Amino acid sequence: MDKLNPWERRYPAPGKLNLFLHVVGRRPDGYHLLQTAFRLIECCDWLRFSPRADAEVRRARALPGIAEGEDLAVRAARLLQAEGGSNRGVDIEIEKNIPIGGGLGGGSSDCATTLAVLNRLWGLALPKERLAAMALTLGADVPFFLFGGNAFAEGIGERLAPLELPQAWYVVLVPPIAVATQAIFAAPELTRNSKTIKISSFSAGFGRNDLESVVCRRHAEVAAHLEWLRQFGDARMSGSGACVFVEFATEREARSVLSRMPAEMRGFAVRGLDRHPLAALLEQV
Repeated sequence: MDKLNPWERRYPAPGKLNLFLHVVGRRPDGYHLLQTAFRLIECCDWLRFSPRADAEVRRARALPGIAEGEDLAVRAARLLQAEGGSNRGVDIEIEKNIPIGGGLGGGSSDCATTLAVLNRLWGLALPKERLAAMALTLGADVPFFLFGGNAFAEGIGERLAPLELPQAWYVVLVPPIAVATQAIFAAPELTRNSKTIKISSFSAGFGRNDLESVVCRRHAEVAAHLEWLRQFGDARMSGSGACVFVEFATEREARSVLSRMPAEMRGFAVRGLDRHPLAALLEQV
């Protein structure tokens, strides 16, 4: 971490893909039990933190469709303030590049970056286990973004094991909708009894996304984007959608497919990452 003036840096919050996502059960409290493979991707939001003279936590600029009090980065900073006994305020500025409501984990990643960075900037020195427990109260995907690398996840997403993945590129399409995660998990037709697997059984091309059929029935746009992408490989939806993706071994293959994308579709080519760009900071917590 830059020791010159860490307050003046901008900090990355990378997106993720779920290479597969199986719903394997449900807890008595209603939370769904999952197995999934998380892959970090090079598409990042960027966050800047500016100290305030008061103890307020505020957003430097609005994000469309997300009230300040619901913004996960703001909530993370306020929780960290309370848990760490800090009276220092901060303005948080987020440059959004990860599609909102797309299943790529942008809000969760912003949240994790906020926890890790402000823990350092505010001099709180809370241990990683404490941050991970706080992360889980903010969202099921947030602990993954504090993990530092790709992961095989179980439970509600908090039981994480390191996952070695081959180099890969992805074409990600962004249907023009935001999918409401809670509505998809609440759908009566959702399969909730997929068989559990051991991490050793996971390999490229394994499994499916159990949420995909539910989303496609409710959102024809997602089904249409998947259908187009399936010409080029085993296309899947990430998370609870709406984004869909397909994997390639090389950048050239990915960009070739992207160049054929119909004019009415939006999408991008992106490299898979092995480590979180803030891995060195995360390891020092």
